[in-house]
Amino acid sequence: MKQLWTPWRIAYILGPKPDACVFCLPEHTEEDAERLVLYRGRRAFVIMNKFPYSNGHIMVCPYRHVMQLADLERAETHEIMDIMQACTKILKQHFTCEGINIGLNQGQAAGAGIREHLHFHLVPRWNGDSSFMAVMDEVRTIPQYLEETYAALKPQFTDAVMAGGGLGA
Repeated sequence: MKQLWTPWRIAYILGPKPDACVFCLPEHTEEDAERLVLYRGRRAFVIMNKFPYSNGHIMVCPYRHVMQLADLERAETHEIMDIMQACTKILKQHFTCEGINIGLNQGQAAGAGIREHLHFHLVPRWNGDSSFMAVMDEVRTIPQYLEETYAALKPQFTDAVMAGGGLGA
């Protein structure tokens, strides 16, 4: 049996679970750094995954608490896609990744850990990174602390917004 020590996860395992949806953000931005919110648009936002599959794993979510892709309004759908396009540019530039997995797990049977609030995953990938390690050995390797990744990515989202008026612009 292989062992991978992840002592930082004990706080999540033993800690209290939130009563509210983790993707339903308050209107104020005081908790954005703690919650790892990278960008707030008009109808959607970008947040880092606190339990990532790979370094730089981010998610794009609508503000509205909807479960189904078909429940999104046209304006939400367009803004989410515009934001995802901008995110791919930022991830590619910052991480020099060779690919990006982009996906939506709609419903528990499809693998959605939080099925109640629709969210799209963007996961940077490199040739030979973890390959099938996560599937075959149930092991993931994350080479950087989340706070360090957040501190490095946040200015890039701010710069992108300042340069173009918003990620969805």
